Amino acid sequence: MTTPRTFSQEPLQGPPGSTELLLVRHGASADSVEGTSHELLEGQGNPPLSPIGREQAELVGARLAGGSYAAIYISSLQRTAETAAPLARLTGVTPMVDPDLREVFMGEWEGGLLRQKVADQDPMVKQIFAEQRWSVVPGAEGAEEFGARLRGAVTRIAAAHPDGRVVVFCHGAAIGEILAQAAQSKPFAFIGGDNASISRLIVSGDLWMVRGFNDTAHLEGHA
Repeated sequence: MTTPRTFSQEPLQGPPGSTELLLVRHGASADSVEGTSHELLEGQGNPPLSPIGREQAELVGARLAGGSYAAIYISSLQRTAETAAPLARLTGVTPMVDPDLREVFMGEWEGGLLRQKVADQDPMVKQIFAEQRWSVVPGAEGAEEFGARLRGAVTRIAAAHPDGRVVVFCHGAAIGEILAQAAQSKPFAFIGGDNASISRLIVSGDLWMVRGFNDTAHLEGHA
């Protein structure tokens, strides 16, 4: 008599050739000051990390240091490079820059003005969230352009590292857009991830699977 086979539940493994992306939001950046602007890089605010942000970078680096990674990616903005630096030091993996991972361009609100508008409860901020689009702000990046460049970045990274695990240090709205595309959700469904949080995505061709959002266990008990 043939013994029936048994099948245990196992953790999800991505399809052959798929890529796991750990999407890390940068640590907290320097305060914006009323009446002044952050340094700009190609028209986009480019502040460094704050002291809290540097501590967060060390914590997320320590959290991820035990893993094996095919690559580390950062955007062209310095706060992602500074956040990635501890993990790069601990693993010996040199980060690669993909400019398409940069944050959404906020037009007339670049340089730190967005924070002031949010704090002041500007009516336009309410409109942004009601309509779930950044282009409410004059000159801000449109949804189609923003989504296309991030989809291009994710697709390139996944194609370059089949069967690999990659850490991508980028930005809050960028991570929100990537996960919203994966889940085919409303645009702002994944907005507002915490600084130095980790989200997880498996990419297999056109199939994108969300495996986690806004993991901050490594930050617990810290300011």
